Amino acid sequence: MEGSESEAVFDALNLNPQLFINEAVNCVCDMVDDAFDYYHQNASEMLKIEEGTERSQDISEGVAYLREMVHSALDKPMVRWENYCLRQCFVVPEGFSLPKANEFAGDSSMDLDISSDQELDAQLDKLRNQLALLGKENSELDKERRALERRSLLSNRYAGSVNEALQLYEQHSVHDMFQELTKTASELRKKMEQQKAKKLEQSERIRRERMHIPTGELPTNRSNGLFKAALEELQEFNATIKNV
Repeated sequence: MEGSESEAVFDALNLNPQLFINEAVNCVCDMVDDAFDYYHQNASEMLKIEEGTERSQDISEGVAYLREMVHSALDKPMVRWENYCLRQCFVVPEGFSLPKANEFAGDSSMDLDISSDQELDAQLDKLRNQLALLGKENSELDKERRALERRSLLSNRYAGSVNEALQLYEQHSVHDMFQELTKTASELRKKMEQQKAKKLEQSERIRRERMHIPTGELPTNRSNGLFKAALEELQEFNATIKNV
């Protein structure tokens, strides 16, 4: 690849395929070495082999021998992989040429168009987020509005109940009700006194009649008459109470 057209193209683009291949090969070698170091350390711990002893030297030589075998087995495939990359992957097609200065300017304008599109996408995303936020705020405001409407309805009902109570109070004032109760109580007291006077008069009459009757039971007709008179008095008193 050295001195070829592909190398010139990669150099112009500040690319180095050989450096990439060398880094990949070194990475594989480092992974193999780390694996055998880990194997050596764990084998010594599991077998409880102390450093500086003959057994420790034997296991070190065995691990080193295995390491060399693996590296030898990997050398040929890695060489073939390197040649494949240099001959197939990092070779420019025939007739390929680098873009000229004006073409670079066109590419820069294309980059500007791409950047402007990205800015528009960012603005659209921002507008979508703002729209979603406004929708959420609108939903919360709608909930508050419905709550205020319910409160207003309850307040109007309460005010209507208060007004109705005030109207009833105006129609039947406390003074009028007190006067009516006083009048009713006076009439009831008067009728009760009349009933009491009638009872006293009746009792006095019965007592006088008994004084003129010989010792013994009262005549049947008078007894029945007394019972009927008392019953009539009670019925009259009951009717008077109901009328009050």
